[in-house]
Amino acid sequence: MTDGKIRVRYAPSPTGHLHIGNARTALFNYLFARHNGGTMVLRIEDTDQKRNIEGGTQSQIDNLHWLGIDWDEGPDVGGSFGPYRQSERKDIYDRLIKQLLDEGKAYESYMTEDELAAQREGQKAAGEAPHYEYEYEGMSADEKAQAIAAAKAKGLQPVIRFHIPEGHTYAWDDIVKGHISFDSDDIGGDWVIQKRDGMPTYNFAVVVDDHLMEITHVLRGDDHIANTPKQLMIYEAFGWEPPKFGHMTLIINTQTGKKLSKRDESVLQFIEQYRELGYLPDAMFNFITLLGWSPVGENEIFTRKQLIKQFDPERLSRSPAKFDAKKLEWVNNQYVKKANPSTLLGLSIRNWQDAGRISKDAMDPKMLEWLRAIVGLFQDQMSFTQQIVKLSEIFFIEPPALTDHAKTELADPNAVPVLQEFQKRIQDLPQFTAYAIQNVIYDISHDLGVRGRKLYMPIRIATTRETHGPQLAESIEILGLAKVNKHLNLTLKELAELNQNA
Repeated sequence: MTDGKIRVRYAPSPTGHLHIGNARTALFNYLFARHNGGTMVLRIEDTDQKRNIEGGTQSQIDNLHWLGIDWDEGPDVGGSFGPYRQSERKDIYDRLIKQLLDEGKAYESYMTEDELAAQREGQKAAGEAPHYEYEYEGMSADEKAQAIAAAKAKGLQPVIRFHIPEGHTYAWDDIVKGHISFDSDDIGGDWVIQKRDGMPTYNFAVVVDDHLMEITHVLRGDDHIANTPKQLMIYEAFGWEPPKFGHMTLIINTQTGKKLSKRDESVLQFIEQYRELGYLPDAMFNFITLLGWSPVGENEIFTRKQLIKQFDPERLSRSPAKFDAKKLEWVNNQYVKKANPSTLLGLSIRNWQDAGRISKDAMDPKMLEWLRAIVGLFQDQMSFTQQIVKLSEIFFIEPPALTDHAKTELADPNAVPVLQEFQKRIQDLPQFTAYAIQNVIYDISHDLGVRGRKLYMPIRIATTRETHGPQLAESIEILGLAKVNKHLNLTLKELAELNQNA
């Protein structure tokens, strides 16, 4: 088929956003190509004009690039085997379909949709599996020609069906599943290779494209296993050598135990959704690679180069891959902890803007540094940057009311003296920094003889209005003296009222 160089493809339909399952297909083909020094092809399968959406192709390209997947040939970069959009290859399909018609391997079918539906209903009533019944059965050549002429006279548009050889076995050695075979009598009858609108069907066009683009290996989801015998028929009909097939196991939702379906709203399934939440592309690349493929060893965090170096399709699993949203959060957190602060700042700013926390207008350097400090405060605990909106509420909104738990903590007799002394001493700090604030807390501990929880909890509650959070001194510095004083005054006032009513 080729000079021995591996050529693979990812061939999406521009019918929507990039799904996790499709992203995995693209990623595995990318890793296989890069591991072997082969060629990655992007082909757009857009023959189903009714399902295509505006911007669907660009959405696929943008999200693939975001994940870090590139390709050597495609509609945006060109190549020697184009066009790379099926809608631009119709003359190629037409020529080859005519060849099959001329050779008697395909024929015009004029059964209407109503007739086909009635046929299926009759089969269902008889307890038979739905299948196409040859409409010219028992006719002579002249009778068949007369039936076709009569259909044309009525203005009916035909589909072109491929004539399945009887008693034939179609088999292949699957990279993932092992040996698989189908009997031609179980395929469901002669199948359509060209629709009434003149466009080829998937199972025909994909074979033509894979052959002419010299694709050597096809890695795809196991929902395509049933398509493979039909595709092998086309390869055989033209005398072409098929590529090696590998059908990756399905992905299941760990929460439901069912196949990850686009209709399953219990889990986010599109790459764009994770981008909007502030997931990192390297983390998504890492996580998706482990959905149905296992590396050597026990490690779970890998760089892109490590995954390219290790990738071997022989290690693709035969067991369903488990999509665990919590595991994805953990993986992303590992990357967030090590991420460039400027990267996290940019993502967090977008999240804050979307939540209405900050203006979308240009910000001055002082504001940017303040926001950068907040991101740094929460960097280690964020699983994705959208969480910064909730985590950082105290810096943007009015102080919340004290919870019953907070009131219980502040009922300690040391609370008021500690808070009063803290407020007094921070007023005279030459610089309102975490270092200086921490020294004030140390001095109060020494002077009042209060330590541990009885010292830190009242200060945390009074300044941040929360019973837990990130580093206390750093939080107080970011809040700023004015807001800290406001919170302290409010807390001391509330404590006085509580003591009066006690």
